[in-house]
Amino acid sequence: MTKEELLAKKVSLISLGCDKNTVDSERILYNINQFGFGVTPNAHEAQIIIVNTCAFIEPARLESIGKIKEVLQYKNKTAEKIIVVGCLPAKSNFDFKNVLPGVDLTLGTRSYEEIISAICKLYNIVPKQNKNNSPCARIVSTPRHYAYLKIADGCDNKCSYCTIPQIRGRYKSEPLEKLLAEATELAKQGVKELILVAQDVTRYGEDLYKKHRIVELVQELSKIEGIQWIRLHYCYPEFFSEQLINEMATNPRVCKYVDIPIQHINDDILKSMNRASTCNRVVGLLSKLKQKMPDVSIRTSIIVGFPGEDNARFKQLEQFLTEYKLDNVGFFAYSKEYDTVAYNLEHQVPESTKQKRLNKLVQIQADIQYNKCKQLLNKTLTCICDDETADYYIMRTQYSSPEIDNFVYVKKDNVVCHIGEFYNVKMVDVVEPFDLKGEII
Repeated sequence: MTKEELLAKKVSLISLGCDKNTVDSERILYNINQFGFGVTPNAHEAQIIIVNTCAFIEPARLESIGKIKEVLQYKNKTAEKIIVVGCLPAKSNFDFKNVLPGVDLTLGTRSYEEIISAICKLYNIVPKQNKNNSPCARIVSTPRHYAYLKIADGCDNKCSYCTIPQIRGRYKSEPLEKLLAEATELAKQGVKELILVAQDVTRYGEDLYKKHRIVELVQELSKIEGIQWIRLHYCYPEFFSEQLINEMATNPRVCKYVDIPIQHINDDILKSMNRASTCNRVVGLLSKLKQKMPDVSIRTSIIVGFPGEDNARFKQLEQFLTEYKLDNVGFFAYSKEYDTVAYNLEHQVPESTKQKRLNKLVQIQADIQYNKCKQLLNKTLTCICDDETADYYIMRTQYSSPEIDNFVYVKKDNVVCHIGEFYNVKMVDVVEPFDLKGEII
């Protein structure tokens, strides 16, 4: 087969999992486009289907496996080759041969670096990829006004329940100069909001520069023309420095929003999780953030039903949520992962108990968020327009991250707004469970 015959084939990419996976998929898309392939969003139209998978807990694996089985139905009909990349192939104990026969090739994480040569080998041609001259080297798949900036990959934390270090490897920071060049290119493409992501953004630079440089990175990103919002995702409590708090509080381009995955609040559970935090450290950090930024929006994630979580320890978690009233919380029932330390821990919690506890916390948090929305009524906040329907513009404040937090709906009556632009919006009503209605001022 010639290269011309290969390039006559269409490629479809399906991206699953977290926003870090989204960036990897965008790099795959870029390399596919640079090589000359036609890309289609419809898998049933493609001859080559790539599935970028997530696999860090069982529900994510099941979703990935289900999607792969779905596209395998196209094999030998419209599709010729099925390629699976990302976290699922990186799990050393996953048996593709028996579970997913028909998959032609598997590649691990960061596979965007080798995707073209891999496809060429499947068709027995010599790859000659076009030279990459772009500092960005990705095709942004999010709405053009915001993008994720992956500042590091991998993780060194070794939490007892987590498979990510095995899947993604050691923590690896991207060079600061490379990130600034990438962000500058994104800004030229129309990006106004940068969402910094890594397994732990507070540790940025410790491997590459032997010190944490997240504050310096944020300061330099703030100088880029066109970037108006910088958002921090996944800041572990252990290295959340006073300098970073001060930068958030004083830098007008940094959103007063932070995602701090605490996972639990009981010290015994945290120790069993091999987390470096304690209840006092978490509470102390929350107090400092609120003191410096009374309006700061805090998101976290909580694991419910970890081994050893008895009624008293769960009650402490329940009381913590009730007292500290965080703005957004993602709850996860503990997933027993075979190749983790926690798999063999005693006092495993029954699945039915996990689900009851999770449902209880979800209801507590729903009430908290509804009341927080009511407190915003009659206030005017700056919003960015994300999308629109036939009747409404869909907007966000700086206190909400795309896709996972609440929205502000603005009726289109006699109002013309543009996606990606900022507007002053007065909050006038709450849309259950915790979205808002607003009016343009």
